Amino acid sequence: MYEYIKGTLIEATPACAIVDCGGIGYSIHISVNTYSKIATREEVMLYIHLIVREDAHLLYGFFSKEERTLFRALISVSGIGANTANVMLSSMTVEEITGAILTENVNAIKSVKGIGIKTAQRVIIELKDKIGKEGVSIESINLPSGAVKEEAQAALVMLGFARAQVVKTLDKILAGNRIDSVEELIKLALKHL
Repeated sequence: MYEYIKGTLIEATPACAIVDCGGIGYSIHISVNTYSKIATREEVMLYIHLIVREDAHLLYGFFSKEERTLFRALISVSGIGANTANVMLSSMTVEEITGAILTENVNAIKSVKGIGIKTAQRVIIELKDKIGKEGVSIESINLPSGAVKEEAQAALVMLGFARAQVVKTLDKILAGNRIDSVEELIKLALKHL
């Protein structure tokens, strides 16, 4: 229904922004990540998601379309409401959440306040394919080096290499280099296997 709201930022807190748009002040729920990007601006544009409840019409605003898309994906998961999704987006960046889902990192998702192990597992199961279909590639995400290693290891084992040999090779490569791309790590490992 609403695509975005563009106007003067009247007030902003880490949870809410008030945007004046044509003489009307809109109260918009935001994540801490969005707050950090708009806090010092006078004019803002927030991509909007409207939630209509029996007792309220709630606006959720996002600095980027990617953040809004992830919010919508998260609230489609059973057990994740708008507030929990907003807490997730405040606790982790879009890239961190996407990376955790793609690498099936239950502990990263479970670390968010209000999310238990079952909900974290459900998020991964229900969203892993959706995120893949939306064209998010693992290589485009800045994964922590441990996640890069895990993803490369899983891929190489699936290619038929012995797990012990893969682990030894990856450890050797990572000992001397800082590699942030799964693709690059796999290419280097294939040269040594």
